[in-house]
Amino acid sequence: MTQAHDPGTPRVKRCAWCDTDDTMRAYHDEEWGVPEYDGRALWEKLILDGFQAGLSWRTILLRREGFRRAFKGFDPVKIAAFTAKDVERLMGDAGIIRSRSKIEATIGNARAYLAMQAAGQDFSKFCWSFVNGKPVQTRGPRPTQTEASVAMSKALKKLGFKFVGPVIVYAWMQATGLVNDHENTCFRRREVAP
Repeated sequence: MTQAHDPGTPRVKRCAWCDTDDTMRAYHDEEWGVPEYDGRALWEKLILDGFQAGLSWRTILLRREGFRRAFKGFDPVKIAAFTAKDVERLMGDAGIIRSRSKIEATIGNARAYLAMQAAGQDFSKFCWSFVNGKPVQTRGPRPTQTEASVAMSKALKKLGFKFVGPVIVYAWMQATGLVNDHENTCFRRREVAP
């Protein structure tokens, strides 16, 4: 059970990166590093991590509901049907990051996700296969990429995904609990461990 989000409690030890404001603390305390097994949810978070490239994660969190609205609840079937007109609509949407390359990548990534499904490939099983089906429990300093993130990045690119470089993939692996990268002193480390 997750410890109640209480930013005013100094005794609670968290990962240093999240102690900037309530938004980041809540995300850390409630979501970051929790193992995710739902393929569609994994895909949504991968898309958001792609949008985060070059920006802060806080920026994405503050626009997450705007992304969900703009991208039809991250329904891959609906997104895969987007046209050039939809791209232009999204380029005018202040509720998201208005990057044409990232918007077009999201549409392409929806098509790649659906192609995997059509070929009988489960996205969740595919992702978790890179960590042998269970969260990797790390120790020490956090890397920006690992052999697993490099391998998954290559595999995703081969399947047609974009904005899935090894650094983006590793950040996503941390966020979705494929890797438990909570600091050793963080109260969440034990809570999200298998």
